[in-house]
Amino acid sequence: MQRMKRKQSVQDRRCPSRSLGTRTRLSVATLVSLALSAGCGQDQPKGPPAPASDADTEFTTTPTGLKYKILRHSDGKKPSASGAVKAHYVGWLDDGTEFDNSYVKGKGPVAFPLNMVIPGWTEGLQLIGQGGMIELEIPSKLGYGERGKPPRIPPNSTLHFIVELDAVK
Repeated sequence: MQRMKRKQSVQDRRCPSRSLGTRTRLSVATLVSLALSAGCGQDQPKGPPAPASDADTEFTTTPTGLKYKILRHSDGKKPSASGAVKAHYVGWLDDGTEFDNSYVKGKGPVAFPLNMVIPGWTEGLQLIGQGGMIELEIPSKLGYGERGKPPRIPPNSTLHFIVELDAVK
């Protein structure tokens, strides 16, 4: 019988205790010591929080083709197309490749004017209020279109984002 070798994940490389085989026996104290010395559990990359219990389960499509799901409803102030916001976000392609993530940058939410981002963001963020969270599926025409944004975003890519709207300015 052939043994399958699993690919070591980034998390496994950072946390040696996770990649130890089942035949290796170590005490709990040794495992904790290994994990702490490797930085496990400290300043690990984060992502968006879990959706709220009242989160939408289906995407809604706008007349422009933008698809969205509200993951956390908010009665907070909504931004205008010419307004500025502060947000946390993670973005990925159809194949799951992550191309941007404000959570791992470690600088907190990012501030920007809505009229300086792709049209899908301008439209999508106006759908939620401060404190809200939304998942966006942005068709190419509302993203980077035929040009893409090399090297991370190929031409004609559908973009996916989860965005937490921290502040409306």
